[in-house]
Amino acid sequence: MKKEIDFLDAYREKSMFRRRELAEPHMSYAYEKEKYRVIREGRVDLLDAVSRLLPDGTGGILSRDALRHQKNMLIAAITIFTRSAMDGGLPEELAYAISDSYILLGEECTSVEELDRLSDRAFREYTHAVAKNRHYSRKIKEALHYITIHLHEKVTLERVAEVIGLSPCHLSRIFKKEVGMSMVDYVQKERIEAAKYMLIHTDETLAAISQYLYFSTQSYFIRIFRKYTGMTPGQYRRDHGE
Repeated sequence: MKKEIDFLDAYREKSMFRRRELAEPHMSYAYEKEKYRVIREGRVDLLDAVSRLLPDGTGGILSRDALRHQKNMLIAAITIFTRSAMDGGLPEELAYAISDSYILLGEECTSVEELDRLSDRAFREYTHAVAKNRHYSRKIKEALHYITIHLHEKVTLERVAEVIGLSPCHLSRIFKKEVGMSMVDYVQKERIEAAKYMLIHTDETLAAISQYLYFSTQSYFIRIFRKYTGMTPGQYRRDHGE
C-alpha cells in the first residue's frame, strides 16, 4: 500500500510542477460546467456557441498512449453528460442506454479526430433528448419511461394507465396531445428504433428480433418496419451494416 501511495504522491507533485513550469493550468471546472448546464437545461439554442468555446486550459493525462487517453477522456465526458441529462429529467434507462452506446462506439474509433467528433455528437444528442423530454408532463414522462423498459413485452394503454395512475381515456388524450401521436404508434416507432439497432449491431435473425420486440409475426414486423423506414429489415441491415 505504501508503494502505491508514494507513487500517487510523486505523480501529483510531478504533474503540478510540469503545469507550473509550462504555465499550462488544468481546464477549469467553470469551462466544463457550461457544457453540463447546456445539457441539464436542454439549451439547444446554445449548442453551437458552447461547442465553439476554446478550452481555458489543458485536460489531464489519462494514458501515455494518445488514442487510449482520448478514449478515456470520452468515457469521462459521457459519464458526466449522462448525470447532467438525468439531472435535467431524462429517464435513467434512456440516459444509460445512450451512454453505453457512445462508450462502446468510442472503443472502436481509430483516431483522436473520430473521438472528438463522437464527443460533440454525444453532447448534442443529450441536449436534444433533455429538451424534448422537458416538454412533457410528469405523467407522460412516467408513461414514456414505462414503455422504454417494457418494449420486449406486451404494452397496452390500459396497463400503462394503471401503472401511472390515470384512466385509459385520459392517458390516451394527453398522450396524443403531448407526444403528437397515439400510444400505439409511439410503441411501434420505438420498437422499430430498437430493431434498427439490433439489425446493425447484432447477428440476431429477423425472426428473433421480431420475437424480442413483441411483434405477433415476422411478416407483421416486416410490414411495420417498412412503414417507418421505407425498406425491409433485410435491406436495412445490408445498407447500414458495418
